Amino acid sequence: MKKTALLLPLLLLIASPSFAADKQHLQMMAEIRLLQEQQQQLQQLLGGLQDTLKAVTTKLDEQAAANRKAMADQTLAVNNIGDNVRVLREKTDETNVRIASVSQEIEALRQAVSSSQQAAPASVAPQPGAPGSGNPTSTSPGPPPVIPPGASPQRMFDTSFDDYSAGRFDLAIKGFETFIAGFPKLPQAADAEYNIGMSYYSMQPPNWPAARDAFLKVTTDFAQQAQGSVVSDAYYKLGQTYERLNQLDAAKQSYQTAVQKFPGSQAATLATSALSRLTRR
Repeated sequence: MKKTALLLPLLLLIASPSFAADKQHLQMMAEIRLLQEQQQQLQQLLGGLQDTLKAVTTKLDEQAAANRKAMADQTLAVNNIGDNVRVLREKTDETNVRIASVSQEIEALRQAVSSSQQAAPASVAPQPGAPGSGNPTSTSPGPPPVIPPGASPQRMFDTSFDDYSAGRFDLAIKGFETFIAGFPKLPQAADAEYNIGMSYYSMQPPNWPAARDAFLKVTTDFAQQAQGSVVSDAYYKLGQTYERLNQLDAAKQSYQTAVQKFPGSQAATLATSALSRLTRR
């Protein structure tokens, strides 16, 4: 009995660690199961998030594609508008050219009618020895050039310019003079006078005085109605003509006028170079 009483506490001491180990093992298993459940919940949550993210990504892609399409459509629309504006501008320019041409034709008809009326003789000169003739040798002045009704000023100018370009300077001078006589108020009259000066300047041998007079007329008689660079070019060519006539002071004055009145023009650049050359003499 004494031995049994002694063995019982010993067995309890031996069994206690095993019981504690089993309890701890069960607790660990419970925690593992809890972690597994939490892991499954996290996996499900991650799966849901992935599905949501995929849906959002799909919507973003669709929105981006829609935005790209809208941008492409807007770009195409803007390009179409630009093309239409360009076409309208070209048509407007063409219309303006036609209107200017029609205006020139109307002005040509008006001046032709006016010239025809002025060319009609007002009276017949008395014959020599006729009664009442105070001056038996007097004659009436010749009529001014008459432009045929319906003559196109642009066609007349182009024909004369073709003669000038081909080196037929005598024909060009006559054509430009007829143009100026018939249409002195048109802007091309300044170009016609300039081309007269260039014809005298370019013919062989050159007619320097006549070229000088023509360039002077451009800078005085036609300066207000001239278009483009014809006046500045006339000042430069006038300076060159004065040089040919050995009138260097007048040449310098023409070059200086071109530089002062038309800064930045090609004629001003050439005139500046000419002034430097004359100054070094």
